[in-house]
Amino acid sequence: MGKNKHLRFAENTTFALLHQPSFDDIFHCDYRLKGQWHPSFFGNTNPLTLELGCGRGEYTVELARRYPSRNFIGIDIKGARLWRGAKTATEEALPNVAFIRTRIDFITSFFAAGEVDELWITFPDPQLKNPRKRLTSPLFLTRYAAFLKPGGRIHLKTDSQLLHEYTKALTRQHGLPLYAADNDIYGATRADEILSIKTHYEMQFLRQQLRITYLCFGLGEAFCDPDSR
Repeated sequence: MGKNKHLRFAENTTFALLHQPSFDDIFHCDYRLKGQWHPSFFGNTNPLTLELGCGRGEYTVELARRYPSRNFIGIDIKGARLWRGAKTATEEALPNVAFIRTRIDFITSFFAAGEVDELWITFPDPQLKNPRKRLTSPLFLTRYAAFLKPGGRIHLKTDSQLLHEYTKALTRQHGLPLYAADNDIYGATRADEILSIKTHYEMQFLRQQLRITYLCFGLGEAFCDPDSR
């Protein structure tokens, strides 16, 4: 491990807004703030948005800057990446930001039913060889349904045409509400002030002249992965 990673991991422990639970804290049990993020951490009842696989936290931080009346939590397993977002949010004293270092597999240990208003999934691994591990697979959508409010929306922004089409097909297959779909947001000028927020990885993809896609959809009344029953 490089010296910079050691320094970042050490500094991560000083950030009050960065939560790094141990495996025992969340495996088959609930994190201490589950159902309590509004009163115990943010101190308000403002809507809560999650960014899954947030990397360096660019989307989380920029959304928090633009929407101070909403709360935002970025989630990723890579501590060296989370350091950037946590440090920026700490230096700017943003009161509406938190980060969690964990695997998305454990997401239901952190949030109670109806606690989350909206999800952003930004440039996730398309998992070419293992569709079940995709962050928009029925397995993960079932997990999100456990805490997403009725009517809550999921936003997927990706350079992967495969993941875009896979997810769009899932909405049709399961009869989920599809609010927006675009396979080239910049070519179609759909990139508004939110969609035009660019992450480190998006900048790399754009330099490679890859098209950036976008989907916005919901989970309907009660989404459930039939294979999880």
